[in-house]
Amino acid sequence: MHKPTPDELRAAENQTMPDIIAPHLRVVFCGINPSVYSVVVGHHFARPGNRFWKAIYAGGFTDCLLKPEQDQELLQHGCGITNVVSRSTVAAAELSPQELEAGGRQLEARMEQFTPQWLAVLGISAYRTAFAQPKAVIGLQDHSIGPTRIWVLPNPSGLNAHYHPPDLARLFTEFRLATEA
Repeated sequence: MHKPTPDELRAAENQTMPDIIAPHLRVVFCGINPSVYSVVVGHHFARPGNRFWKAIYAGGFTDCLLKPEQDQELLQHGCGITNVVSRSTVAAAELSPQELEAGGRQLEARMEQFTPQWLAVLGISAYRTAFAQPKAVIGLQDHSIGPTRIWVLPNPSGLNAHYHPPDLARLFTEFRLATEA
């Protein structure tokens, strides 16, 4: 995987990435929105420092540590990837509340179409805004989308200083155990 140039990163702003999704998966992991870095290299959670791949491995969703360029292999593990907002940005903070709310409605439509068992939203603040759940906490949510149950996990970005790798491993493991119950 090549390191994007500044020009490539600028050109990737406001672009989209295709979901990695199929009907009836066990889990669809849902990021806030794609990074421009991920758009340039063509793989989800590809920015150096993002801890998604380590977290799902530590949590037991994969039997080996996948690299971003192996993101399609998630389907073999019954997992997929989507985003609340499809538009790429340098930072998720660039998204407006209205954009997150609209993304939440679009996400609901995708979940109704693909009906995974679980939707794992990676970011409590984005979840609260997108689904109008201002008091939501990490973990199992009270509402679902049709048969799809919702669990909120911390954003695995390396910029999220509130959660360290052992915390992410514990929370992703708790979620995996819930998916197996």
